Amino acid sequence: MIKLIASDLDGTLLPPSKIMPEKTFEYIEAMSAKGILFVPASGRQLPSVKKMFEPVLDKIAIIAENGGLVWLGGEIIFRDPTPAEGVKYALDIIDGQEGLYPLISCTDCAYYSSENEAFIETVKKSYTSVQYADDLKKVADGEEVLKISVWDEKPCAEHGGIILPPLIKGLRAMISGYDWLDVSAPQANKGRAFEAILKHLGIDRADSAAFGDHMNDYEMLRAAGRAYIPENAFYKLKESGIGEIIGPHRELSVIKKIGELIS
Repeated sequence: MIKLIASDLDGTLLPPSKIMPEKTFEYIEAMSAKGILFVPASGRQLPSVKKMFEPVLDKIAIIAENGGLVWLGGEIIFRDPTPAEGVKYALDIIDGQEGLYPLISCTDCAYYSSENEAFIETVKKSYTSVQYADDLKKVADGEEVLKISVWDEKPCAEHGGIILPPLIKGLRAMISGYDWLDVSAPQANKGRAFEAILKHLGIDRADSAAFGDHMNDYEMLRAAGRAYIPENAFYKLKESGIGEIIGPHRELSVIKKIGELIS
């Protein structure tokens, strides 16, 4: 029996328009009534995801920052921060690359230092709590950093996703979207956060399901009893053989499959 369903947002639950599918909140209410927990699992920051799901916050848990933290019942029950020295080391490498712009994510706010207008516009479309900071390293010394998000002026799979992983030693550098790459503690991922929720609630892995479209969802899909991948997913994830391929996100295939699972 399914007791927990987790889904990535961008490229998975959300269609290209990024408008929440019409039945999402209705299904979350129905899941809650049946004792099924819904978990948005995103690279987005916690304040942003909470705002998106405000009508049903009392009925969900949230995996934010690509597994950097888990929010449940009004509390953060799990954190996987990136050490300050690792953050500063990675920032030095990122700053030395053309066309890559770092954003450091803390629990309640994200910080950037670039004045590139395209980067700032992109950030403000996705982050509800974000500030300019003169020195990101000083922020890392003063606040707990969950991850560094790196915006790429080019398709990340053809640029930053090739350049950064070999350069940044001892940290996890993973493509998280078309033009984004995340740098975090080596062990931090959505799978560990997913498992933390299962353990916290005493839910067996076999009673869980997960949806994802990119390599930052890989560990979560592996951790779930059932895994589903939309047709539009990154080719390497589809080739991994870890989940059932369903229709593309433009056809709202994830919310349709969730409807099937809970009916």
